[in-house]
Amino acid sequence: MPRRPRLSLAAMPFHLIQRGNNRGACFFAESDYTFYLNELKAACQAHRASLHAYCLMTNHVHLLLTPAEADGPSLVMKRLGQRYVQYVNRTHGRSGTLWEGRFRSCPVGEEAYLFACARYIESNPVRANMVAQPADYHWSSYRANALGQPDPSVTPHDLYEALGSTPEARLSAYRELFQQYPDQRQIEEIRSATNGGFALGSETFQQHVANLTGRRTWRGHPGRPASREVGQVM
Repeated sequence: MPRRPRLSLAAMPFHLIQRGNNRGACFFAESDYTFYLNELKAACQAHRASLHAYCLMTNHVHLLLTPAEADGPSLVMKRLGQRYVQYVNRTHGRSGTLWEGRFRSCPVGEEAYLFACARYIESNPVRANMVAQPADYHWSSYRANALGQPDPSVTPHDLYEALGSTPEARLSAYRELFQQYPDQRQIEEIRSATNGGFALGSETFQQHVANLTGRRTWRGHPGRPASREVGQVM
């Protein structure tokens, strides 16, 4: 079955996930995480992408970023992948494939979905029973977004800036978002959109992306006619 082409759009947030080959480890030492973040920052700067949230897990990574150009996510991940794999192979005396094929991605819609995606990303270590609270995990953007810890990799999204009129108010409002983690329905919705390359958002947002790309951006139901059409104005 042919792979579904990625949705590529400029100036729109995207959730990206990349897994280690056969779900194997892609980080082997603390220095690996540091190197990856440094290269991630450089790649985002080189290709004009703003990183809003991230989580580096042992065998996969989550990113939430907004590219200035439609091909920004692909260029960021290509540069990052090449440099990180070369570093890992050289440092740890390994060879062969590190990543499991290409990264998965989806455009992310309105405010509720953007923050749900950020919570999903930064609460990943909690769901994996690695830590009790997101702040306990060192390799995510939670400390920057919720606690104000300096992180040169992170650029706040406009919706984050709108959470409050002062830095303290924004940090407090962001922490409030984590009083409830994404429920199973939200988790499945985020996973389905990202793994399938569909738009993550309301039907209106999905239709908007479909109109921009000329492609269906929602998951179909085998044997059932589509209730919406690409090109339909909503």
